[in-house]
Amino acid sequence: MKRFLFLTSALASLAVTAAAQEITVVSWGGAYGASQMEAYHKPYQALTGIKINSVDADNPATPIKAQVEAGNVTIDVADVEPSDLVRLCDEGALEVLAIDELPDGADGTPAAEDFIEGGLYDCGVGTIVYSTLIAYRTDGTAPTSTADFFDLEKIPGKRGLRKGAKYALELALMADGVPPAEVYDMLATPEGVDRAFAKLDTIKDQVVWWEAGAQPPQLLADGEVVMTTAYNGRIFNAMISENQPFELFWPNQILDFNLFVIPKGAPNKEAAWEFIKWATDTQRLADQASFISYGPARKSSAPLVGLFKDGKTEMGPHMPTNPDYMADALTTDIEFWADHDIELNERFNAWLAS
Repeated sequence: MKRFLFLTSALASLAVTAAAQEITVVSWGGAYGASQMEAYHKPYQALTGIKINSVDADNPATPIKAQVEAGNVTIDVADVEPSDLVRLCDEGALEVLAIDELPDGADGTPAAEDFIEGGLYDCGVGTIVYSTLIAYRTDGTAPTSTADFFDLEKIPGKRGLRKGAKYALELALMADGVPPAEVYDMLATPEGVDRAFAKLDTIKDQVVWWEAGAQPPQLLADGEVVMTTAYNGRIFNAMISENQPFELFWPNQILDFNLFVIPKGAPNKEAAWEFIKWATDTQRLADQASFISYGPARKSSAPLVGLFKDGKTEMGPHMPTNPDYMADALTTDIEFWADHDIELNERFNAWLAS
């Protein structure tokens, strides 16, 4: 019966998309855009006959806002970050999605329970999960706890940190013993903010600050730092593609998402929604992990993650969503940063200059 219902749903989807000969999908380009092309676009075009126009943008949220304000929307689907999603949704620039229409997980779990916390919004559906975490050189001393990042006696040497309040303050609190579930409650208090900056004080004169994602692997490769916070995908590429002596420390990773949205007034709204429902099912999200080391946003996808495109690297151990890494992970609280970003970064900049 389930198989019959799936086929019926698929046929209904094809009937809807048949009215649209093409849809335009805007994403970020590079290796990430290529992974979407292989996992989503090519198979969907083969299945439906619908042409997908793939457009790259430095930040897909920018053309969405411009097109909606001009009343001339050409984008059907866009890949955006949560902070932009929340802002655009609040401004009425995105379609509100029928989240209850998303397919169940392959194991029968309802979609609302299958997506990892932070992967579903009224205006967006999660695709990938990436993380900011500690990376280190394997020819040095390996950290055994997040606290080791701040322990200059146990592991001497410079540290790399992203320049800004976000990530640095959360990491500092977790290193100081605050459980992930309590981090944002703590940061919402003056005492918690003071505690985070006091922890950062302990390594301030040994920090190399970075701003672009390409910098942490370079800092490690050049020996400028012994460990650094970094984006997991950047370190994975350095480890696997460049054979660099790096490793990732997964405890207390800080998770972020990318999500699909439909701009308000999209010319092919129904076809865009059918594409999103298909592209964010269990199998498709698992398929993308073969092309890039970002975790699928559905829990049911984890057991289906296979080999990297090199045909030999098991991707499961490199996924931020690996169940072994999730128990002590922290999901970025977008609402918190929407409320506190300006004040905390003002304090961070003043602290940095002092």
